[in-house]
Amino acid sequence: MFSINKALGIVPNASESGYSVDHLLEFCHWFMAALFVGWSIFFFYTLFRFHKSRNPKAIYHGVRSHASTHLEFSVILIEAALLLGFALPLWGKRTNATGFLDNPNAIRVRAVAEQFAWNYHYPGPDGVFGSAKSSFVSASNPLGLDPNDAAGKDDLVSKNDLYIVNHRPTVIEITSKDVIHNLAIKSMRVAQDAIPGSRVPIWFRPVKAGDYDIVCGQLCGGGHFGMRSILHVVEQAAYDEWEKDMLKFQHPELAAAAAAAAVAPAVAAPTVPAAQ
Repeated sequence: MFSINKALGIVPNASESGYSVDHLLEFCHWFMAALFVGWSIFFFYTLFRFHKSRNPKAIYHGVRSHASTHLEFSVILIEAALLLGFALPLWGKRTNATGFLDNPNAIRVRAVAEQFAWNYHYPGPDGVFGSAKSSFVSASNPLGLDPNDAAGKDDLVSKNDLYIVNHRPTVIEITSKDVIHNLAIKSMRVAQDAIPGSRVPIWFRPVKAGDYDIVCGQLCGGGHFGMRSILHVVEQAAYDEWEKDMLKFQHPELAAAAAAAAVAPAVAAPTVPAAQ
């Protein structure tokens, strides 16, 4: 079947719930195409029917037919059906998907916007986010992570590169350090404003590994055009390897301690003599 979405160049869907968004868009685009063709035909008909050469004398009583009224009422009915039958149920299903927020298997990331970049905060191997305060923000600590918070000792931070795991639920909490931004991941069919002082979650489940664009969907200043980052959807083994490399780079002492703890049991294990 011919797809208007593909003809218009909409990026392919890569999330589990994105098909329902595409389904609604397809309906809307077919409806808009029908309106465009219908009203274009009516426009050219009126140009021909009421041209000055065919109607040299003005008619002041206006149109007596009620056909246009019926057409306009039909358009209103179709728009109401799209809104009440498709858009509102889809919105309700998405906003009530609280299972994502409570899922212990979910990948959790905090996205912090700034002019003109995205900072991504991961809880690290312990799965607990460390606290952050604006007073700790510096060039080397862009998120203001509290150095005295034990929960943040293994937290990881990346800039303009977001890593998640394919087929695992993903929850991203979004906020901003300065002005209002917007985290828009078109391939996952999600977008959310980044508002200073608020932390708003979005959620989705990726179903296709690959690299996808993340853009700022809100005009945020002179450098708005360049506020782009990359979403890397990788398999679990690749994510674990990336996390291990990030831990070595950002917390070498923790990585060394973990490596020593892994080697210690093997070294300390007693040798059992073979049975005679």
